[in-house]
Amino acid sequence: MFDLGTSTTLVTFLAGIVAGLPIGWVFIGATALGVILGGGTMTFIANSFFHSLDSSTVMAIAFFVFSGALIGEAGLADRIVNFSYALVGRLKGGLTAVGIVATLFMGALTGSSVPCIAALIPLLVPKLEKFGYSRVYTTALLCSSSYLGYLIPPSVPAMIYCLLAGQSVGALFLSTVFPGLLLALGYCILNYLYVDKYTSSSAEVPELPKTFAASVKQVCRTGWVALPALGCPALILIGIYGGIFTPNEAGGIAAIYCLLVGWFAYRELTWKRLKKALSSTVGTFGMTTLLLAGGTVLTRYLTRQGVAQQVASAMLSMFSSKYMILLMLNIFLLFLGMFLDGIPILILVVPLVLPLMTELGVNLVHLGAIMVVNVGIGVMTPPFAMSIFVGSRLSEISAANLTKTMLPFLFYVSIPVLLLTTYFPFLSCWLPELLLGANVVGAW
Repeated sequence: MFDLGTSTTLVTFLAGIVAGLPIGWVFIGATALGVILGGGTMTFIANSFFHSLDSSTVMAIAFFVFSGALIGEAGLADRIVNFSYALVGRLKGGLTAVGIVATLFMGALTGSSVPCIAALIPLLVPKLEKFGYSRVYTTALLCSSSYLGYLIPPSVPAMIYCLLAGQSVGALFLSTVFPGLLLALGYCILNYLYVDKYTSSSAEVPELPKTFAASVKQVCRTGWVALPALGCPALILIGIYGGIFTPNEAGGIAAIYCLLVGWFAYRELTWKRLKKALSSTVGTFGMTTLLLAGGTVLTRYLTRQGVAQQVASAMLSMFSSKYMILLMLNIFLLFLGMFLDGIPILILVVPLVLPLMTELGVNLVHLGAIMVVNVGIGVMTPPFAMSIFVGSRLSEISAANLTKTMLPFLFYVSIPVLLLTTYFPFLSCWLPELLLGANVVGAW
């Protein structure tokens, strides 16, 4: 089926994954072996590596990563939590639902998942434990909600998909808004039903306003304090969809805005904290660019060798229904999400399935929403799940207990939202078409 070079590349790639080697270097090393055995030259690798990073979208990703790193250091997270607490704290399960609402707002600031829980777990888990809420449950709720950062614009995975599939960044940002809101609503409902099971009586109870007027006053007061933090996503989205600046320029504006808010509005950003945010950004962005460049090298090689066409032919021979093929794609992506992070999955899979999806007539904005929801779910699926690793470490609880508590959120909310996104293109295509036009989104 495959020649010696392609077969060697695939075997080496799988062996590297199983051995736990760094994914970026596995991408490059597996491709190099295939090129050498196939009689090719290293020029192909060098050219592919360079051109994959020669894009303004890559620069935008760097700025959004930096913005996310500034959130916790500049004091924005604290104000968002206080505002979320004022909004939903009086409801049954409202104190834990604060985590969901705060993650929703934080997702609009960070564009990623791990920064959300890295900022919120230290803020919320110890405090809610004093109020009688189980540490493992609060952590599970935050970890499960973390990939709202992928779905609420701006989104780093959405930008990477656009880079690979040649789609509009603005359209992809909008395509995951409804799935993200559905996910947040589903988590709030499940939390309402489950929270009593993980709550014990506590001598310490939070102070809540006694009257409706006092509650409104608290919402207005905390909202006013949080306004500079909440202004960042509003500025970005109004600027992008109002035609004031491009999505790429939005990344730089977001970073500058977070710096100004941290320094002048909240006055919590110090040189030490800025250095910490810069260090975190360099590490995260360095890893992202290595994955992006290395993965592009591998997928371009496989595409050149005809693997994408063979995958399309195999899938079409197995299933004649577009709906069955989309179901198999979801299962495949969920399986990969158990072992790989979201960015490598996008880099590896998107170029290989694009010919098949185009042949099936799947709208590529809709496909982007499906892919982003899938890799988001991968953040919470064991055994390799970044949210579980980070959450268990920050909360000092076992990964096994955390995983068990997260499973209802996975099966009762996340998977149904994925299926709705997959089989109802309206959820991902209507809003982009309404705001950007059918010529940008295409037929769906």
